[in-house]
Amino acid sequence: MAFSTSHVRRVRKPRKRPALTNLFFIGLTASILFFILIFYLYGIPNPIHPPTRPGLPIKTHKPLHRRPVIRSANRSVSVDLTTKGLYDGIEFKDVDGGPWTQGWRVEYKGGEWDHEKLKVFVVPHSHNDPGWKLTVEEYYDSQSRHILDTVVDTLSKDERRKFIWEEMSYLERWWRDAPDAKKEALIKLLQNGQLEIVGGGWVMNDEANSHYFAIIEQMMEGNMWLNETIGVIPKNSWAIDPFGYSSTMAYLLKRMGFENMLIQRTHYELKKELALHKNLEYIWRQSWDTYETTDIFVHMMPFYSYDIPHTCGPEPAVCCQFDFARMNGFMYERCPWGQHPEETTQENVKERAIKLLDQYKKKSTLYRTNTLLVPLGDDFRYISVEEAEAQFRNYQMLFDYINSTPELNTEAKFGTLEDYFRTMRDEAEKINYSRPGEFGSVQVPGFPSLSGDFFTYADRRQDYWSGYYVSRPFFKSVDRVLEHTLRATEMTMVFLFGFCQRAQCEKLPTGFTHKLTTARRNLALFQHHDGVTGTAKDHVVQDYGMRMHTSLQDLQIFMSKAIEVLLGIHHDKNDQNPSLFAPAQVRSRYDAQPVHQPISANQGTVQSVVVFNSLEQTRNEIVMFIVERSDVTVLDSNWTCVKSQISPELQHNKMKMFTGRHRVFFKASVPAMGLQTYYIANGFVGCEKAKPAKLKVSSTGKNSCFAPYSCSKLEDDSVQIRNRYQSLTFDSKTGLLQKVTETKSGSLNVIDIELAMYTSPESGAYLFKPSGDATPITETGSDIVVSEGFLVQEVFSIPKTRWAKSPVSYSTRVYICEGSVQEFLIENEYHVELIGHEFNDKELVVRYKTDIDNKRIFYSDLNGFQTSRRETYDKIPLQGNYYPMPSLAFMQESKGTRFSVHTRQSLGVASPKNGWFEIMLDRRLSRDDGRGLGQGVLDNHPMNVVFHLTFESNISTVVDSVSHAGPLSPSLFSHRVGAHLNHPLNAFIAKKPQEISVQPPPRSFSPLTGSLPCDLHVVSLKVPRPLKYTQQNVEEPRTVLILQRRHWDSSYCRKGKSDCSRIDDENLNLLNVFQGLNVLNAKATSLNLLHDDTEMLGYSEQAADVSQGRLVLSPMELYAYKFDLRPVNPS
Repeated sequence: MAFSTSHVRRVRKPRKRPALTNLFFIGLTASILFFILIFYLYGIPNPIHPPTRPGLPIKTHKPLHRRPVIRSANRSVSVDLTTKGLYDGIEFKDVDGGPWTQGWRVEYKGGEWDHEKLKVFVVPHSHNDPGWKLTVEEYYDSQSRHILDTVVDTLSKDERRKFIWEEMSYLERWWRDAPDAKKEALIKLLQNGQLEIVGGGWVMNDEANSHYFAIIEQMMEGNMWLNETIGVIPKNSWAIDPFGYSSTMAYLLKRMGFENMLIQRTHYELKKELALHKNLEYIWRQSWDTYETTDIFVHMMPFYSYDIPHTCGPEPAVCCQFDFARMNGFMYERCPWGQHPEETTQENVKERAIKLLDQYKKKSTLYRTNTLLVPLGDDFRYISVEEAEAQFRNYQMLFDYINSTPELNTEAKFGTLEDYFRTMRDEAEKINYSRPGEFGSVQVPGFPSLSGDFFTYADRRQDYWSGYYVSRPFFKSVDRVLEHTLRATEMTMVFLFGFCQRAQCEKLPTGFTHKLTTARRNLALFQHHDGVTGTAKDHVVQDYGMRMHTSLQDLQIFMSKAIEVLLGIHHDKNDQNPSLFAPAQVRSRYDAQPVHQPISANQGTVQSVVVFNSLEQTRNEIVMFIVERSDVTVLDSNWTCVKSQISPELQHNKMKMFTGRHRVFFKASVPAMGLQTYYIANGFVGCEKAKPAKLKVSSTGKNSCFAPYSCSKLEDDSVQIRNRYQSLTFDSKTGLLQKVTETKSGSLNVIDIELAMYTSPESGAYLFKPSGDATPITETGSDIVVSEGFLVQEVFSIPKTRWAKSPVSYSTRVYICEGSVQEFLIENEYHVELIGHEFNDKELVVRYKTDIDNKRIFYSDLNGFQTSRRETYDKIPLQGNYYPMPSLAFMQESKGTRFSVHTRQSLGVASPKNGWFEIMLDRRLSRDDGRGLGQGVLDNHPMNVVFHLTFESNISTVVDSVSHAGPLSPSLFSHRVGAHLNHPLNAFIAKKPQEISVQPPPRSFSPLTGSLPCDLHVVSLKVPRPLKYTQQNVEEPRTVLILQRRHWDSSYCRKGKSDCSRIDDENLNLLNVFQGLNVLNAKATSLNLLHDDTEMLGYSEQAADVSQGRLVLSPMELYAYKFDLRPVNPS
């Protein structure tokens, strides 16, 4: 083969170099080494360039993806912006900005687009609430089905037309009804990019009240249906209507494979501040993330609303003229500014296009790039072909003029969210928009990084949307009961399938599939931002409530049957067979409090009770059942005697506080994610009967003592209850807790509980607008029962108030239970009945007035997942200093004392004075607050609110809350308290008693090899698609585990007090978790179960590889895994 001479390397003779040249190379080498050293120590310096858009494009290389590594959650995180920093700097003056009332008079010079033309994407959309003024079915029948029909019909006429859709609850319903031709047309629109599914959750969820378990569920339900039915996986999130935004949502979306987010409802002053500095687009980073693995790109809309008058530009009076559905002949109101839209013609197109483009250009100056997003829609828009054609026809004519006029330097067209984000990212890669000294993100260059959350939202003046944190608290409570019941049911289904592997025992879980899917979807539906928020019409709230109630009953019935199979009582149960067991608590109606089923315990009989523990650690705690007779005995599964206590059942009735029934308490030990059986007997020889509590009573009603209790009169000014670790002191005139003394050290913590009522004639479902301070409601002369037993001690009080029937009663309990978290907490329960017109425009709060010097700084949780630092600002009114409290709030002082309040339902919390917590319990409001609902909130129901209170002392140096601007973590003990409260034991009672002479074999179920480490939490263990489980050739593993490793404050007790044996120092091995089950085909996946590209999800390399079973989770992280379960010895 011949070679070209051009490829032959010529060898040159070496030449001698003079000494000067050698010195030059020595200096050059030294310079290079010095540069490498600087690069190694300090990294790549930020480029120096003007903050405005550069005149000429600067080419940049696409950044390499930084592969995350395992890191410590204690390292500081570098970001450009924090919401705390923004709040510190904003004066909240509400200055009138002119046409853009909440901003300023926006102007531009005209040359900003000379080198990079303005690219405008107008994004048609229709916001469809799955329940608000109408129920989801009513909306579907009257509007949403027609909107989807319209979208398919009108987009099919012209490929230039685009549209986005968010809510899968409506799309799934439409899909069931649509003819095949319509379905095929919709799929074609998705495939050619005319239609985009954004978000793709079952609903557009609330971000203040929703628990992260429920958020994952609703996103998973929508995304999986969409992928399985249509073959689409969303990558862009669209959240235009939630009332404030949580950083938890950003994290979850990132771990679901989403790339971009859009948000709208943030404080108007904050929008203005971000717009002034062109920071409305940013990278949202979690507060613990030092390696940018949680980064997700965010676009924040700049103006008041997502409707058309507030989306084309800063002047709504002009933008409204381009909402062509407001022309005569359509159902929508005309423009309130007096200038109305008109049909675009050849005669007026130039004038109209220039006027519209002026708004586009003004809006563009608020952002860094020359790519502009302009939403085009509103609530339930595009309901008819005529309406859609009016919008598409007129805008296309305007676009054609703009695009055909080169001197305008603009290209305008319809687009999807993906069109916008892709073009914007391409521009940001081509032109460097970074600011000097900006950290930004390696994933999307040119934008600032931000951490924090966006609560509390205000849309104008001092109208803060903090009322919805508490509105309809009864249903907020039902929501959480449904959550933990669904989670427990999913676990039992995993074990039924895992241990079964036979057709006859698969009948029960497969037969329940339809009801399980309905339960998932009913929980998902309630996460809608007008569902769990309590901001819907009365009959819509009733619809949500009935759906949840039905599913709750279905889940409980299934579990009562499942435990028979898991305990080995029956092996071939199916969904049609009646159960031997019934849930210990039942609800007669959707709006009724749960009632404990009483155990009759007649002489010579025994009734079995089964307890399920859905947590990942063995639980040792005091449990309670209601019995009709006091002379009962408790035995464990081996028929060994268990010591027990009997106390009277109490109720919210001054004239009859004793119901005549009894509460039997005993210590239960239940294996992790397992079952344990106990027996309550009458007449069992050889065991001590339940020991009655001693009572002290102060009563104005007919509340005489009854057998077997001994009673004395309460006469002292104060009363105490205690266990081994703490002593509680109460005011005997009101029954309210005053102080807590630690038994061992003698240290005293003032708590001084107060109940108070706001008068709020301007408050509504959304807004909290009190008229002055809250007034204390308790007076001297309360009815009190003090119960002192060897397992439980309690103070129960119905306070005297100015109303004939008190709106509240309360119980405070301490437990004596060695080796349990119960011994270290205080259980504080309120029964609330804010019912009747005398409570109209009243908002009930409880205040914990401690002596902790917290400087009005505290920490509240975001969605039960992480905490956020809160600070009371004098420049903001009280209602703006209220924050969501889905599960926890705590405060601490520099010397280390920490006070925490755990809740099992979402509420609102503030710290209006030093050392105070103020938590709202319920609100009853007669007026609409002007945000579209058109009614007040008067459908209150009797309910119970339970808090677990803890005082903790530091064992090492604590962070100063004032100087430390970031969030703090709960202690390990605090995590465990919250887990026990939010995942209570599920109890079941045998429907029929047995003769005491019949002793069945021991019955328990322990599916794990042992307790998991105390800082690991099983968020979910489920079979996503039960009907597919029995198929032999399934490509994907059929079981899913979602696991979180909690981050905890090591300044407090490492062992989490009580029986916490270990933490996840050595990493869990999935292959060794289950007892009697083999784990096969394990792999990491996204939280919506649709992505296995773990690098895209931000998983570390170690976390992504689970082939050997090793699960590596950094603190705070939440990972999902797929696998199969097979019996070790299949039958």
